[in-house]
Amino acid sequence: MPKAIRIHETGGPEVLKREEVEVGRPGQGEALIRQTAIGLNFIDTYHRTGLYPLPLPAVLGMEGAGVVEEVGPGVTDVKPGDRVAYAGVLGAYTERRLIAADRLVPLPDGVNDIQAAAMMLKGMTAEYLLLRTHRVQRGETILVHAAAGGVGLIMCQWAKHLGATVIGTVGNDQKAELARANGCHHPIVYTRENFTERVRAITGGAGVPVVYDSVGKDTFLGSLDCLRPLGLMVSYGNASGAVPPFSVGLLAQKGSLFLTRPVLMAYTAKREDLLASARALFEVVESGAVKIKLDRTWPLEDAASAHRELEGRRTTGSTVFIV
Repeated sequence: MPKAIRIHETGGPEVLKREEVEVGRPGQGEALIRQTAIGLNFIDTYHRTGLYPLPLPAVLGMEGAGVVEEVGPGVTDVKPGDRVAYAGVLGAYTERRLIAADRLVPLPDGVNDIQAAAMMLKGMTAEYLLLRTHRVQRGETILVHAAAGGVGLIMCQWAKHLGATVIGTVGNDQKAELARANGCHHPIVYTRENFTERVRAITGGAGVPVVYDSVGKDTFLGSLDCLRPLGLMVSYGNASGAVPPFSVGLLAQKGSLFLTRPVLMAYTAKREDLLASARALFEVVESGAVKIKLDRTWPLEDAASAHRELEGRRTTGSTVFIV
């Protein structure tokens, strides 16, 4: 029987258990895939801790790549033998899985399985943030928090490719150099610099039209002060904890600001949007405009250790489990 990493209760990395699981035959609209690589994302830790509650027991993980072994009735999007990848579908930490076939994206020859597992969720997140939540324009200056993280490194490169000037926050000098090497024009080490003051100085007091914030509680209020009037605050993660409740009147006081809390699953709910997002990602990667930074690979059975590294802010770029 295939093995998976499951949780039966929420908590620290120690609740991750490697177990045999039953995987049946694909039903209507489903595909059975043999996974080769699985992406690690911060949302996995939210599921593990219960910040984003799941019915238990649960198999964690939101992205992976592999080969289709069998398809069920009515499946026309993929066929046995196809190399595929997916993002935003819970249950990735397993050797084999059933998945709705319309959530699978065929991989081009120029993208290998490890690359795909490293970039599908992070890269399609960058796509919708930069091209749809706020369409970044040439000449704009934007702020990206966690600029040396998996999503951040992709966003910095892609935004530079679009002609934007990128300000990014990072935790230390090493991460600042990494962000700079990947398209961030102005890295700010937030542990010793006031990022709000630095953003205002860089923009000549004007502020930025958009802030992309995956950090949450620690950066939210400061990020509002980085925005110009009518600017957009994009809160898409909670690495430091959930944003506490606040009065909506604060948005008026700070310049009639806009606020959104987007998720990838909403932006890729329609298959045509999923495929379009993946195509845009594949194009910038295959062209060389965006390079996927792989921090490290781990055996799937070492998921607990990988979670500790991620939560300890000791990773940069993407982490992938090899199956």
